Amino acid sequence: MDEVFICKKCNSKAFYEELKVNYFKCTVCNSYFRIPARDRIEMISDEGSFEELWADMRLDNPLDFPGYEEKLLKAERASGLKEAVLTGTCLIDGIKTCIYIMDPRYMMASMGVVVGEKITRLFEHAMEKHLPVVGYAASGGARMQEGMLSLIQMEKVAGAVKLHSDMGLFYLVVMTDPTTGGVEASFAQLGDVIFAEKGALIGFAGKRVIESATGKRLPENFQTAEKQMENGFIDSIVERECQKAYIANMLKIHYNR
Repeated sequence: MDEVFICKKCNSKAFYEELKVNYFKCTVCNSYFRIPARDRIEMISDEGSFEELWADMRLDNPLDFPGYEEKLLKAERASGLKEAVLTGTCLIDGIKTCIYIMDPRYMMASMGVVVGEKITRLFEHAMEKHLPVVGYAASGGARMQEGMLSLIQMEKVAGAVKLHSDMGLFYLVVMTDPTTGGVEASFAQLGDVIFAEKGALIGFAGKRVIESATGKRLPENFQTAEKQMENGFIDSIVERECQKAYIANMLKIHYNR
């Protein structure tokens, strides 16, 4: 893959292969690029252990929204995924785990029916097999092309998380850039342990919307992972090269096999 990435912070260019070996961090200023879901899997799972679930699940255009089919095809080409979330099981330092990873390259990882259904099924599978769940959240919010069908996914997934929790099973969430809207307001905030990547945008409504509604200017670091950490909404900020070890330690502490 010879795709060229441009750093939003320093405008330097880098190729896919050099970024991959550097945890998708800028080699000039060390800021984070967004990571394709399958590369994320490689970073945190034991080699060859990932088994994808419901890979071909998709929904065409339930509300006959104009141009939606074309957007879905474009998103599929951009991400290599059939939908905005990758789900399955893997080993993390030898511990069997259910995992979902949301990919912003697919319509900004917006939450639609398939996203909600795949994550709900993952929690049901975790309950059946008595497994923990690790989730990498990223989203621009609910998918407007699916209207109310998208919004009800918040409650559906949250309900599955509650049942999983009631069984005494462990759920860890990693908030990546961006984690906003209905995803941030529901299952991304329900983890037993929540950590974030540095500089990630985390919040519900956008900064400009809030400023317009309140008539107040918000600070520059508003809705950053660092500000969320300061206010107690997340437990920690973990560098990418340390995430596998961090998650493995949390699983060993909280998950009784």
